[in-house]
Amino acid sequence: MSSLVDVDTHVREVLNIVHNPLAARRASDSVAQSWLRCLTEFRLDPGRFVMPPVLTQHELNDRREAASDLIACSKLEMTTLYQQLADPELAVVLVDADGVIVHQVSSVPFGEAVAADGLRVGALWSEREAGTNGMGTCLIERDCIAVCQHEHFYPRYTSLTCSAAPIFDERGAVAGVLDVTSRSKLLQQHSLVLVGMSRQMIENRLIDARYRHANIIHFHSRPEFVGTLHAGKLAVGDDGVVLAASRSALFQLDLRSPAELCGKRIEEAFNASLEDMIARSIRGSFHPVTVYSAKANSRFFLTAQTPREGANGATRILMNDPLSRDLSASDARAKASKKDTRETGGAGRLDKLAHLEFGDPRMASQIQLAARVIQRKIPIILRGQTGTGKEVFANALHSISPNGTGPFVAVNCASLPENLIESELFGYRAGAFTGAQREGRRGKIVQANGGTLFLDEIGDMPLALQARLLRVLEEHEVTPLGAETTVKVDFQLISASHRNLVELVQTGMFREDLYYRLNGIEINLPPLRERADALALIAHILETESDDPPALSAEARQALLSYPWPGNIRQLRHVLQMAIALCDGPEIRCAHLPPEIANGATASAQTPARSPGAPPTHPSEEADTSSLNAIQVKERETVLQLLDEHRWNVSNVAKVLGISRNTLYRKMHRLHIRLSHDTPASDA
Repeated sequence: MSSLVDVDTHVREVLNIVHNPLAARRASDSVAQSWLRCLTEFRLDPGRFVMPPVLTQHELNDRREAASDLIACSKLEMTTLYQQLADPELAVVLVDADGVIVHQVSSVPFGEAVAADGLRVGALWSEREAGTNGMGTCLIERDCIAVCQHEHFYPRYTSLTCSAAPIFDERGAVAGVLDVTSRSKLLQQHSLVLVGMSRQMIENRLIDARYRHANIIHFHSRPEFVGTLHAGKLAVGDDGVVLAASRSALFQLDLRSPAELCGKRIEEAFNASLEDMIARSIRGSFHPVTVYSAKANSRFFLTAQTPREGANGATRILMNDPLSRDLSASDARAKASKKDTRETGGAGRLDKLAHLEFGDPRMASQIQLAARVIQRKIPIILRGQTGTGKEVFANALHSISPNGTGPFVAVNCASLPENLIESELFGYRAGAFTGAQREGRRGKIVQANGGTLFLDEIGDMPLALQARLLRVLEEHEVTPLGAETTVKVDFQLISASHRNLVELVQTGMFREDLYYRLNGIEINLPPLRERADALALIAHILETESDDPPALSAEARQALLSYPWPGNIRQLRHVLQMAIALCDGPEIRCAHLPPEIANGATASAQTPARSPGAPPTHPSEEADTSSLNAIQVKERETVLQLLDEHRWNVSNVAKVLGISRNTLYRKMHRLHIRLSHDTPASDA
C-alpha cells in the first residue's frame, strides 16, 4: 500500500491530467484517455480503492471451459515467456475477453504477494473494475500497451509495471490479453516485444486448434520466412473456401479485416487452386513454391498441407482421391531418385543442411556424419544442451532422408504429462477412456508412418512406456490403447536429449536394451559459446529475421560474442528479434540488448582478446576479483572447486548445488567466473 502522501499526490496528478489539457501532454494519449474513462464513464475515484471482484469457483469453471482452447494454446507459450524473462518478481497473466484472469504463471512468493492486491486467477481486471491497467486498458485499446507504475489509475497499483498484448481470434475479435506484470521501475520494452511475439504464436495455435480438419497454407513474399512467425497463415476448407486468416496473412495481402477474405475462395487471393498448391507442395517436398496474387502484381512463396485426419478421424488421403495419386507419384519419384542421389554423392544433401553451420569444424563433421547415416535409416541420437537446435537439426536431416517426402512428427517427452504420453504416442480407439475423443485418435507413431518420428528429451520417458516403445521398434507395429488389432508402421527414428543416457542406464532410469536400439549413431551439437562460427551465425539470424537487417556496433558485437549463452541458439534468436524490434536506426547498439548481455561488453573490452589457437587460460587467472567481498571470494573458490571436480560440466555442478543451470550461470557471472574452454566436457 502506498503512503498517504503518495496517495494524495497520485490522486492530484490523475485529476490534473484529466481536467488540464496542458498537463495532459505529460501523459501518453492512451493513459490520459483511460483516466478520463475511469472518472467520467466508470465513475471510479482514484482515492477510494476497491478490490477487483473475484468469481466464484463455479463461475470460474464456466469461464475456463468457455476459454478452454485459448488456455490450452497459451499455457506453453506463457511458461516459455516466463522462463525467457527469468525474473522471479513477475507474473505472466492471461485474461479472457471480459478481463477475467483464467491462467497465471509466476513464482509462489510473487503470486502470493500480488494476490493480496487482487491479481489472482478468477479476478476481474477490466478497466471498469480495476481502473487503468495493462490487461483492462489493452482490451479497450485493442493494441499492445505498457502501463508503468504511476500510470495506473489506483495508487495501490503504482508499484507494478504491465506489458500487455491483445490476442485476436481468426475473425478479428479480441479473444483475450497476454500480460506480464512485474515490480520493475522501468518500462520494459523488451518485455513488450516478447509478449507481442508470444501473442502471435498463440494466435497461430488457435487457428490450428480450431481448424484441425482444414488445409493449412503458410506464405510470405520471401521464401526464407515461410514457416516463421512472419509468415501468413490460412485455414482453407476442402472446397477451397478460406475459413480463417492470421493477421500477418491479412497484412501481406493488404486487407484490413478477416471479413474481406474469410468465406471467399482461395482463388480470390492467389492465382492457383487449393488442389494445385497442395500438389505442388508435395512434389517439392514441402519447400516453398511460387504463386502470384490474384491480380498477378505480387509474388508469394507458400507451402500447403492437408490435415492429418478428416472430419471423421480417418486418414485424410484416400486412394481414389486425385491428391493421393499425386502423392503416390511423388513417392515413386522419391524412390527413383535414390539411385541418382547415390550417384551424385552427398553434395546436394549437404546443401540442404547449409543453414546448420557457418564454419565451425565440430558442427561440420557432425553434419557430414549424420548426412551419411540418415541415408541408411539408422536410428540417430542427438545430444546437446537445451536451445542448441536439436529439433531444427532433426528436421533438416528428415528433409534429406529417404523418408523426406513423408511427415515430420515431433514429440517432446518432457512437456507431456505422464498420463498423456501413452495416448499421444500410441493413440487410442473410440471410448478407450474417460475424456477420449468419440472417434478415437491416431498416435504420433502412426502419424509418422512413412516419415520421421522425432522424440525430444527421450530421457524423460517413463520406464513403462520405454518397454512399449522398444516393442514398437522391434516389431514395426503399434497397438492403440483399447484396441485389439495392430497397425504396421515404418519410420526414421531420431531421438534427442540434453541428459547423459549412459548415466541414466547405469542408474536404472533408462532401459539398456532401448538405449542400444535407439543409439545407431550419436551426434553431438556443441553449445553456442563453444562454436567458432558464432559471428556468422548471428549474421545469418539477423538476415532471416529482418528484410533490411541492421548492422552490429563494435560494442554490441563484443557483448554478443562474450556472453556465455546459457539458452544457446534459442536464446540468441530471441535476443536478436528483440534488438531488431528496438533498433531505431541502421545499427544495433548495446542499448538494444538485455542488460545482462550489454553490461558484459565493458568488462570484455578491458580484457585483451585471445588470439585464435592460443592456449586458453584458467578462469581464475583471467578474472578481476577486487570488487568481491570476503564472503563472495570464498563462494567463488567453492564454485571453482566444484567446476574443476566435474570437469566444468555446468549441469552436474548445478545438480550438486541444488539450483538450475541458469541460476548457476548468473552466479558465475556475478562471481567473475568465465567459462573455461580447455576441457572436453560439456553440459549435454
